[in-house]
Amino acid sequence: FARPSTIAIFTSFKTGYKSLAAFPLAMAFVSPVSLLLLMAYNRALNNYGPKGALTCSTLGSASVLILAALSIRTLHDSTKVLFGVPLVKYVSGPLFIFRESYVQLITSQYWSFMSSVLDPQQSSRWFAPISGLTSITSALAGLNVSRIVSALGLPGAVVVTGLMMILSLLAASRAYIIADKYGFNPSREQYETKQKSGKSQNDSLIKKASDVFHRVPTLWALFIEVLSSQGLATLLNVCFVTKLSSTIPNDVARAGWMGNFFALINVITMIIQFSFLPLIMQAIEPKVLWRVLPIIMLGMSSMQAVKSDPSLYIVAASVLMMKTLEYSARRMLDEMVYVPLDFQSRYIGKEVVGVLAYRMGKSSTSLLLSALTTLFGNFNIQRLSILSTGASVLWLKAAWDLSRLVPTKQEASNLHASNKK
Repeated sequence: FARPSTIAIFTSFKTGYKSLAAFPLAMAFVSPVSLLLLMAYNRALNNYGPKGALTCSTLGSASVLILAALSIRTLHDSTKVLFGVPLVKYVSGPLFIFRESYVQLITSQYWSFMSSVLDPQQSSRWFAPISGLTSITSALAGLNVSRIVSALGLPGAVVVTGLMMILSLLAASRAYIIADKYGFNPSREQYETKQKSGKSQNDSLIKKASDVFHRVPTLWALFIEVLSSQGLATLLNVCFVTKLSSTIPNDVARAGWMGNFFALINVITMIIQFSFLPLIMQAIEPKVLWRVLPIIMLGMSSMQAVKSDPSLYIVAASVLMMKTLEYSARRMLDEMVYVPLDFQSRYIGKEVVGVLAYRMGKSSTSLLLSALTTLFGNFNIQRLSILSTGASVLWLKAAWDLSRLVPTKQEASNLHASNKK
């Protein structure tokens, strides 16, 4: 519910911003906010362990969403302004930025847990179906966005998101109880890592990240790959949001269209995750798939770039392909990288890549786009599409470099067994 609702609030004439520069400018603030959230996560991980960090970050994020949504509902019809700007816009902008910032931090912690309790062979078998289940719930939510918005309004849909996060935390707490009962709670591994190293685990986030990235070169290659892939995703998203806003000006209709669109993405992703991916992963090495994904997007972005004024459906097709590949194959490949690695790589390195690299890719691209817009004026869809094609080439180079460092299935199993001793 949060994605289409916050985008609709942010792009609404009454509660949001209609300027073409507003979206990339807002995305530029995502990296600093993500860094602050990551630093708070590191402190919680030091003090309370993996389960406590998940509890703190989930409850904190849910509270922000609920309070912001209630504030927007209260200020929606207010005529009060501050420095010439309606008060509601001081909430809708930060809400959009926060939604873009917190999501990866929360989801990465769930995947860190699963990477800790499964071995490489199990992960190649189960990660795709597990992702498929998340696609089912996301699709059901997307299909019901219009109903929720019609009944509760856009702020009400955001409140529902916060409540669903609290329910997911209850399920996660049960998973940690089961893991503790059968002896594979990641908290134990954190304690054992501290005992073996003899070092303090209360180091700063920067110190921990520096150590783990120096020790595990694959993480740095993955960091660069994420930067480049998210740069492409941001450019395609700007094309999509710009085209969608001009084609469907009505807020409720636009939110419903986006809900159906993301539901379609999740349905296609689910089909891939339950049918094709498990079979593909049994037949090929992960490094091959790492190389194929950006080649597909290079073809899609090139097709969009040759159109002088691509339609909403052409732009949406590129976004659909990017999101489908990202949510299905790329997500699985990304998580498989961490399974054979140690605790610090899974709970510090992973969060840095999952939160900071994802957001830096979006923010840096948005800053560059804002600067280009300031210098040369607003870019039309075709020029943005040409930039997207260039970003596809950069992603292909980064993914190819990463694929050279990704271990084979046998090498991953051997490394996992060595780290568990």
